[in-house]
Order: sequence, then C-alpha cells, then structure tokens
Amino acid sequence: MSGQRIEQRGLYFDELVLGATYAHKPGRTLSEADNIAFTTMTMNNQGLHLDAAWAATQPFGKPLINSLLTLSTVIGQSVAQLTEGTIIGQLGINDVRFPHPMFHGDTLYTETEITELRPSKSRPGQGLASMTHTGRNQHGQIVATATRTCLMWTQQAHEASKKAAGDE
Repeated sequence: MSGQRIEQRGLYFDELVLGATYAHKPGRTLSEADNIAFTTMTMNNQGLHLDAAWAATQPFGKPLINSLLTLSTVIGQSVAQLTEGTIIGQLGINDVRFPHPMFHGDTLYTETEITELRPSKSRPGQGLASMTHTGRNQHGQIVATATRTCLMWTQQAHEASKKAAGDE
C-alpha cells in the first residue's frame, strides 16, 4: 500500500484534446419528482411541466421535462470528467437547442466535443476551452445541444497557484 492520495478531478486545459469527443457515463434518468422539484424551485409555473391533466390536452399529450433541467443535466454530466477542480469560471453558454422533448422516465446521455482551445492572452497559465455538449435520450434522439466556453487552468499554473496559497 503506497499511501498515495488520488483526488478525482477534471482535465486541465493542457490535457484537453481538440476535436476529441468525451462520453459521460452513467446516464441520468429524469423522473417526475426531479422535474417538479426543479420547476418549482426555479419558480417556473408552466403547466407543461406541472399539470399532467392540462399537458395531456397539448400536442405532446403528457408533461415535458423542463428544458433548463435538461440543459443543467447535460452540462452537469460533463463536470466530473472535464472541469471538476480545473475550471476557473464558465464564460458563456451559446447556441442552446432542444430538438426533441424529454419526458418523465427518459434517460439522458451526454457527450462533449472540444471545439476550440486558446491560451489566454491576458492570464498566463490559463486557457479558454470551447466545447459542444450533445444530450441524447435512451432512443438516441438528440434532446439538447449547447456550446460552452470555460476559462481553465493549465496543470503547472494551477499547482503553482495552490503551492503559493499554501494548499499543498
């Protein structure tokens, strides 16, 4: 036994591979309870999410998962693999689309493609990473896409920053 401590983290800017697609597992089945909790917590009283009887009279015939819950889960599924502990801040989310609805009991699977990597001009040891997230349901139908840009540490700069702060 080595006594070595290994902490889970995402990838540093300099570990990301331009053009690579990262598959995030496991998937996440979104329940009616998830949908109601998220929808009410965010004060979205849309009947399509909360009123099953009324939603049954609408074009999809049943309640829809709140699209912002879908988006939050898509991004959240990428965190452990890509940005946990290596992100400085999220700079923007663009080009969000929901081409197919999610329903109670659907399972969401996400993958992320790294679309641009650029060292920061004003912050040495940091870089901007752009990524496109794609969420699919259990049938393989695309239910969400979004492009996200994050400011991320390089490994060397982050370790130096932690050492200077006395964290290591």
